[in-house]
Amino acid sequence: MPRSKRAKVVHLTKTQKKGKELTLRLYANIRECIPQYPYIYVFSVENMRNNHLKDVRSQLAGDSRLFFGKTRVMAKALGDSPSTEPYPSTSLLAAHLTGPCGLIFSQRDPQSMLEYISTFHPISYARAGTVASYSFTLPAGMLYTRGGEIPIAEDVPLAHSLEPSLRKLGVPTRLEKGRVILDEEFQVCKEGDLLGSGQTTLLKMFGVAMAEFGVEIRAWWVKETGTVEAVDGRKQVDGSGSKGDGVGEVDMSGEDGDFGGFDDGE
Repeated sequence: MPRSKRAKVVHLTKTQKKGKELTLRLYANIRECIPQYPYIYVFSVENMRNNHLKDVRSQLAGDSRLFFGKTRVMAKALGDSPSTEPYPSTSLLAAHLTGPCGLIFSQRDPQSMLEYISTFHPISYARAGTVASYSFTLPAGMLYTRGGEIPIAEDVPLAHSLEPSLRKLGVPTRLEKGRVILDEEFQVCKEGDLLGSGQTTLLKMFGVAMAEFGVEIRAWWVKETGTVEAVDGRKQVDGSGSKGDGVGEVDMSGEDGDFGGFDDGE
């Protein structure tokens, strides 16, 4: 059979996995930071948004470094036992590295860090699985872009091109002289509802943001005293504190996948 002479797309570059490289870099960067900063904070994230976490990193850039990566690698870098920890009691922070969490190495004392974290709560659009923080209902009549969230005098009518999308999402609308009309009010969600994808699409369509991004400090390590203190006030000074099931083995070859998120960008 003759060879085809059709033009073929030839990729001049190949994407290679960076699991090992990123894992080793995260581990090395954390080990390098431990002696340089007097405080290490373990933080957790609620309603994770990458852009908001980058805002936190940029605002702390002057005196801190933030890491948000694979928890097992971060825990391994802090030490999984008193015999492997690079500094006294750093291994005690590993027990707090569960779920979506990261590390902040900082010159700021705990009071300053907690004050900053308490003021950073940006709002963004909810994703499926988020709990509705309040009820939202579309009023009957002509629909506006904010769905009754602001006075009509400050709003504009909803574009007629969106009407088919509303009907697909279950909203009983109709077009009348180029205006989107709703004959009776339609409840999009109730406070406390576990939002589905259709509900979050409607909320975003009407500019309703319900997801509050939050960073919470779980515990911190003080270099001067070699102690770890949890936010609930419990202080640990040696390996006698509860550490759960430990860190476990970490495959530093990177074959178990790339770590999620990002480190401090260096």
